[in-house]
Amino acid sequence: MDTVKTNSTVDAKGLACPMPIVRTKKAINTLNPGEVLEVLATDKGSKADIQAWAKSSGHQYLGTIEEGEVLKHYLRKGGESEEKEETKYPNIVSNDDVIKKLEANENVVVLDVREPAEYAFGHIPNAVSIPFGELESRVSELDKTKTFLVVCRTGNRSDMASQTLSSNGFENVWNVVPGMSDWNGPTESKVK
Repeated sequence: MDTVKTNSTVDAKGLACPMPIVRTKKAINTLNPGEVLEVLATDKGSKADIQAWAKSSGHQYLGTIEEGEVLKHYLRKGGESEEKEETKYPNIVSNDDVIKKLEANENVVVLDVREPAEYAFGHIPNAVSIPFGELESRVSELDKTKTFLVVCRTGNRSDMASQTLSSNGFENVWNVVPGMSDWNGPTESKVK
Protein backbone atom coordinates (compact mmCIF):
# COMPACT_ATOMS: atom_id res chain seq x y z
CA MET A 1 0.00 0.00 0.00
CA ASP A 2 1.21 3.49 -0.80
CA THR A 3 1.96 5.86 2.04
CA VAL A 4 -0.60 8.64 2.40
CA LYS A 5 1.05 12.05 1.97
CA THR A 6 -0.03 14.42 4.71
CA ASN A 7 0.73 18.03 5.57
CA SER A 8 0.39 17.63 9.33
CA THR A 9 -0.14 14.95 11.98
CA VAL A 10 -1.91 15.24 15.30
CA ASP A 11 -1.35 12.66 18.04
CA ALA A 12 -4.51 11.84 19.99
CA LYS A 13 -3.43 8.35 21.06
CA GLY A 14 -4.62 7.40 24.53
CA LEU A 15 -7.22 10.16 24.60
CA ALA A 16 -10.97 9.60 24.93
CA CYS A 17 -13.86 11.58 23.48
CA PRO A 18 -13.98 14.53 23.04
CA MET A 19 -10.19 15.07 22.95
CA PRO A 20 -9.46 13.52 19.51
CA ILE A 21 -12.00 15.94 17.97
CA VAL A 22 -10.70 18.89 20.01
CA ARG A 23 -7.15 18.25 18.79
CA THR A 24 -8.37 17.67 15.22
CA LYS A 25 -10.24 21.01 15.15
CA LYS A 26 -7.19 22.86 16.47
CA ALA A 27 -4.81 21.18 13.99
CA ILE A 28 -7.01 21.62 10.93
CA ASN A 29 -7.26 25.36 11.61
CA THR A 30 -3.50 25.63 10.99
CA LEU A 31 -3.77 24.08 7.51
CA ASN A 32 -4.46 25.68 4.15
CA PRO A 33 -7.51 24.57 2.14
CA GLY A 34 -6.83 21.28 0.35
CA GLU A 35 -4.10 20.16 2.74
CA VAL A 36 -4.37 16.77 4.44
CA LEU A 37 -4.32 16.09 8.19
CA GLU A 38 -3.48 12.72 9.74
CA VAL A 39 -5.02 12.05 13.16
CA LEU A 40 -3.54 9.22 15.24
CA ALA A 41 -6.04 7.85 17.76
CA THR A 42 -6.70 4.76 19.86
CA ASP A 43 -10.31 5.61 20.83
CA LYS A 44 -12.45 3.24 18.72
CA GLY A 45 -15.28 5.77 18.70
CA SER A 46 -13.04 8.37 17.07
CA LYS A 47 -13.74 7.05 13.57
CA ALA A 48 -17.45 7.83 13.72
CA ASP A 49 -16.79 11.06 15.62
CA ILE A 50 -14.28 12.36 13.06
CA GLN A 51 -16.45 11.34 10.10
CA ALA A 52 -19.46 13.16 11.52
CA TRP A 53 -17.45 16.23 12.53
CA ALA A 54 -15.87 16.46 9.06
CA LYS A 55 -19.31 16.25 7.44
CA SER A 56 -20.82 18.89 9.74
CA SER A 57 -17.88 21.31 9.35
CA GLY A 58 -17.32 21.07 5.59
CA HIS A 59 -14.03 19.18 5.67
CA GLN A 60 -13.57 15.93 3.74
CA TYR A 61 -13.12 12.66 5.61
CA LEU A 62 -10.80 10.62 3.37
CA GLY A 63 -10.59 7.38 5.33
CA THR A 64 -9.07 5.46 8.21
CA ILE A 65 -6.23 2.95 8.26
CA GLU A 66 -5.99 0.60 11.25
CA GLU A 67 -2.51 -0.40 12.35
CA GLY A 68 -2.85 -2.56 15.44
CA GLU A 69 -4.44 -0.45 18.15
CA VAL A 70 -3.83 2.83 16.29
CA LEU A 71 -6.42 4.35 13.98
CA LYS A 72 -4.95 6.71 11.38
CA HIS A 73 -7.69 9.07 10.22
CA TYR A 74 -7.19 11.27 7.17
CA LEU A 75 -9.01 14.55 6.55
CA ARG A 76 -8.70 17.13 3.79
CA LYS A 77 -9.30 20.71 4.88
CA GLY A 78 -12.20 22.25 3.00
CA GLY A 79 -11.93 25.55 1.18
CA GLU A 80 -13.94 28.64 2.09
CA SER A 81 -16.78 27.54 -0.17
CA GLU A 82 -16.83 24.08 1.47
CA GLU A 83 -16.36 24.98 5.13
CA LYS A 84 -19.46 25.67 7.13
CA GLU A 85 -20.12 26.79 10.63
CA GLU A 86 -20.23 23.77 12.87
CA THR A 87 -23.81 23.28 13.97
CA LYS A 88 -24.87 22.34 17.46
CA TYR A 89 -28.12 20.53 18.15
CA PRO A 90 -30.45 23.10 19.76
CA ASN A 91 -32.49 20.84 22.08
CA ILE A 92 -30.42 20.24 25.22
CA VAL A 93 -31.41 18.65 28.50
CA SER A 94 -29.31 18.57 31.67
CA ASN A 95 -28.35 15.46 33.60
CA ASP A 96 -30.54 16.65 36.50
CA ASP A 97 -33.54 17.04 34.20
CA VAL A 98 -33.00 13.50 32.89
CA ILE A 99 -32.94 12.15 36.45
CA LYS A 100 -36.23 13.98 37.19
CA LYS A 101 -37.85 12.59 34.01
CA LEU A 102 -36.76 9.05 34.90
CA GLU A 103 -37.93 9.38 38.53
CA ALA A 104 -41.32 10.66 37.27
CA ASN A 105 -41.52 7.63 34.94
CA GLU A 106 -41.97 9.89 31.91
CA ASN A 107 -42.34 8.02 28.64
CA VAL A 108 -38.82 8.66 27.31
CA VAL A 109 -36.15 6.50 25.69
CA VAL A 110 -32.56 6.99 26.82
CA LEU A 111 -30.35 6.30 23.79
CA ASP A 112 -26.71 5.67 24.75
CA VAL A 113 -24.46 6.23 21.71
CA ARG A 114 -21.15 5.37 23.41
CA GLU A 115 -19.06 2.37 22.43
CA PRO A 116 -20.14 -1.06 23.77
CA ALA A 117 -17.32 -1.19 26.34
CA GLU A 118 -18.25 2.23 27.73
CA TYR A 119 -21.89 1.11 27.99
CA ALA A 120 -20.96 -2.20 29.62
CA PHE A 121 -19.05 -0.56 32.48
CA GLY A 122 -21.88 1.78 33.43
CA HIS A 123 -25.05 3.11 31.84
CA ILE A 124 -28.41 4.61 32.75
CA PRO A 125 -30.84 1.79 33.62
CA ASN A 126 -32.88 0.61 30.59
CA ALA A 127 -30.85 2.75 28.18
CA VAL A 128 -30.83 1.51 24.59
CA SER A 129 -27.27 1.02 23.33
CA ILE A 130 -26.56 1.93 19.70
CA PRO A 131 -22.98 3.15 19.20
CA PHE A 132 -22.84 6.38 17.21
CA GLY A 133 -20.94 4.69 14.38
CA GLU A 134 -23.88 2.29 13.87
CA LEU A 135 -26.72 4.78 14.33
CA GLU A 136 -27.28 5.66 10.67
CA SER A 137 -27.65 1.97 9.70
CA ARG A 138 -29.77 1.08 12.75
CA VAL A 139 -32.09 4.10 12.89
CA SER A 140 -35.00 1.92 11.69
CA GLU A 141 -34.84 0.05 15.04
CA LEU A 142 -36.13 3.17 16.80
CA ASP A 143 -39.73 4.40 17.09
CA LYS A 144 -40.00 7.94 15.68
CA THR A 145 -43.04 8.68 17.88
CA LYS A 146 -41.00 8.39 21.11
CA THR A 147 -39.08 11.10 22.94
CA PHE A 148 -35.33 10.38 22.90
CA LEU A 149 -32.77 11.53 25.44
CA VAL A 150 -29.44 10.94 23.69
CA VAL A 151 -26.40 10.44 25.92
CA CYS A 152 -22.67 9.87 25.46
CA ARG A 153 -19.70 10.62 27.70
CA THR A 154 -19.51 14.41 27.24
CA GLY A 155 -22.33 15.56 24.94
CA ASN A 156 -20.33 15.63 21.67
CA ARG A 157 -21.24 12.27 20.11
CA SER A 158 -24.77 12.67 21.45
CA ASP A 159 -24.94 16.09 19.75
CA MET A 160 -24.04 14.54 16.39
CA ALA A 161 -26.38 11.59 17.06
CA SER A 162 -29.23 13.98 17.88
CA GLN A 163 -28.63 15.75 14.55
CA THR A 164 -28.66 12.36 12.79
CA LEU A 165 -31.99 11.41 14.37
CA SER A 166 -33.49 14.80 13.56
CA SER A 167 -32.40 14.55 9.91
CA ASN A 168 -34.08 11.14 9.78
CA GLY A 169 -37.48 12.52 10.82
CA PHE A 170 -37.35 12.15 14.61
CA GLU A 171 -39.10 15.14 16.18
CA ASN A 172 -38.64 14.68 19.95
CA VAL A 173 -34.88 14.43 20.44
CA TRP A 174 -32.86 15.92 23.30
CA ASN A 175 -29.08 15.95 23.72
CA VAL A 176 -28.04 15.15 27.31
CA VAL A 177 -25.28 17.54 28.43
CA PRO A 178 -22.76 16.95 29.95
CA GLY A 179 -23.61 13.25 29.79
CA MET A 180 -22.07 10.28 31.55
CA SER A 181 -18.82 12.08 32.49
CA ASP A 182 -20.79 13.97 35.14
CA TRP A 183 -23.72 11.57 35.70
CA ASN A 184 -24.75 11.18 39.34
CA GLY A 185 -27.99 9.27 38.81
CA PRO A 186 -28.53 5.52 38.95
CA THR A 187 -26.40 3.27 36.76
CA GLU A 188 -26.26 -0.37 35.76
CA SER A 189 -23.27 -2.40 34.66
CA LYS A 190 -23.05 -5.41 32.34
CA VAL A 191 -19.62 -6.33 33.74
CA LYS A 192 -19.46 -8.96 36.47
